[in-house]
Amino acid sequence: MRSLSSTGFAIFGAALVAISYGLARFAFGLFVPQIRDELSLTPDAIGIIGALPLISFLLSTAVAPYATDRLGARYAAVLSGLFGIVGLALISRAADATMLSIGVFACGICTGLMMPALTAGMQALVRRSLHARVSSVMNAGTSIGVIVAVPTVLFMADAWRLAYLSFALLTVIGVCATWLYLPSVSRITPSNAADPPALRELPWSRLVRLTLFSYAMGFISAAYWIFAPDLVVTLGGLSPSATGWLWLAVGIAGLGGAVVADLADRNNPPITQALMLTMLAASLALLAASPAQPVLAAFSALVFGLAYMSLTGLYLMTGIRLLPGRLAMGPVLPFMAVSLGQATGSPVIGALLNVFSYAEGFAIFASIGILVALLSPLYPGHIHQVGDEEVEDPPGLQSAYDLQLQNEAGEPLEDPEYLAGEDPRDEPTTGLEHSHKEERG
Repeated sequence: MRSLSSTGFAIFGAALVAISYGLARFAFGLFVPQIRDELSLTPDAIGIIGALPLISFLLSTAVAPYATDRLGARYAAVLSGLFGIVGLALISRAADATMLSIGVFACGICTGLMMPALTAGMQALVRRSLHARVSSVMNAGTSIGVIVAVPTVLFMADAWRLAYLSFALLTVIGVCATWLYLPSVSRITPSNAADPPALRELPWSRLVRLTLFSYAMGFISAAYWIFAPDLVVTLGGLSPSATGWLWLAVGIAGLGGAVVADLADRNNPPITQALMLTMLAASLALLAASPAQPVLAAFSALVFGLAYMSLTGLYLMTGIRLLPGRLAMGPVLPFMAVSLGQATGSPVIGALLNVFSYAEGFAIFASIGILVALLSPLYPGHIHQVGDEEVEDPPGLQSAYDLQLQNEAGEPLEDPEYLAGEDPRDEPTTGLEHSHKEERG
């Protein structure tokens, strides 16, 4: 394995996320107008096919922590990349809905396996005091991947098969780089870390509320991810190449989502969630109201990208905070709920568009978003009850990561390198080729 600094690991991880999330998963909606026309697909068929990668993402995410523990970060990421190559290649050669469905299903597996593998590598190689920074950079890879997909639409508007073939070739390069740079290490739990709380001691009420809000946001956002480009082509009469500007705006605005999510967590999460959900609903309504005006359509994409990425970041932080000591489940739970919502919302919006117009279908989903935003005071904030006392969790993404591992006193477990006064530069750790938990001294 070749050495990577923490900065290098963050950039490398962002590149892999760009491929597995941005290209393999979220780029599909960008090509819906061309794919629909060439394969003669109806809106409800597109809705069902659009749900398949989300279903496979859920299934693969459920087993990804175990796969990573058994295979190690390198082999789990390589497996993810191989599914991506197969899926993207199948999409590029799709002659009917069946072949297209198999391709997008394989792409969903690629997406679900990648982040747990990268997280395992990060936990082994990057100091815990830098986990928030590295994680934010890697999560930005989704927006980067969406942006990378844009030129293929602008310059190859009628060549979606060639575009997907180019995505497959990029994934091949990513797999080769993964073999060289990612360690074959599983998650490592320090010997002085306290055991995670028993299941009966978990804040189940807060976890259920987080899951429901994450699900609802995923349900609402499915309309934009799958059908926004098709809406501006069908209802607005814009050319298929013009849809690239939508995704460019989504990607650019999404880059600021991590910053907004961290600021939201530091201030008032319920109020911020209400604001972001309202913005998400507004982006749907604005696009449906002005699909023929490129400037307003692009503005709606900016609003959507910022709101979506901010909400996913906020849910990520809350999930990590509510599940200390459970390194695999904390980041995964809200993402699974979001994907389940998208998998449900995609066929629902497809069925609505078969019955109503695009404007009416998007208006219905926007109304649902407003209703969910009104329930935001129920969102789990920082304060939770311990006996008769109120305890406030430190805000921010880094504090959420700090609280993942605690000592017996319930305090954040600090980096041994930092405590020893060693060089804070984050050089890769050696000799970590097997998953283990050290014996307590």
